[in-house]
Formats: sequence, structure tokens, C-alpha cells
Amino acid sequence: MFTKVNEQMPQIVIENLFNLRINSSSVHRKVIEIIHENGIDWMHACGKKGRCTTCKIIVKSGSENLSPPTKPELDFLKLGRLKTDERLSCQAELTSGELVVRVGELNKFPHVAYSK
Repeated sequence: MFTKVNEQMPQIVIENLFNLRINSSSVHRKVIEIIHENGIDWMHACGKKGRCTTCKIIVKSGSENLSPPTKPELDFLKLGRLKTDERLSCQAELTSGELVVRVGELNKFPHVAYSK
């Protein structure tokens, strides 16, 4: 059995959390699952079911490392509740490589310190 030597394990960088880097040992996981498993508080009002946009991420780079948009994401995009550079962290799976994101202003918690 051959394995890819240069395959990069998934990694999330949250820019406005002081460039926090989260390494994941597994692939094809929902972004919000990886964030929560690493003890980071991230908003999700509908219980991670893709019914709202409170868990959205602003994708700065690495969108090619995410699964294709789901039906709820496409619906929110049509309604103008998501922009083209935004995804729902409860719907998007990180398949490989690095993903650089930001927390949107409306989705920030008051008890969390954010950087610029």
C-alpha cells in the first residue's frame, strides 16, 4: 500500500483569533467540528443543521480544500444571506490542506477576544 508523502493534513487558520492554527488528524470533517474539538467557541444557533447563518466563516484562502457548497449554502447565497467568499462551517468539510478564515463581525461572541 502506498501513501502520499507530501499530503498535508488539514489545518485551519483563524486570522482574527490572532492567527490561531488548528491541526486536524482527520480528513473530510466539518469545519465547525474541527474548531469545537479544539476548544474554540464558535456560534451555531441552529445546532449545526444548516438552517441559519450564525456559524458562517469568511474564507480568505483555501476554498479549494473545502467540499462543494451544500443545498442550504446555495439557498442562503441566492437569498443574499451568504456572500461568495462565505461558507457555513456546519456544512463545509475540510478535505485537505490549509483553510484561512475569519469570524464575521455579526458572528463574534462578546466574551471572546478577537484580533484585527
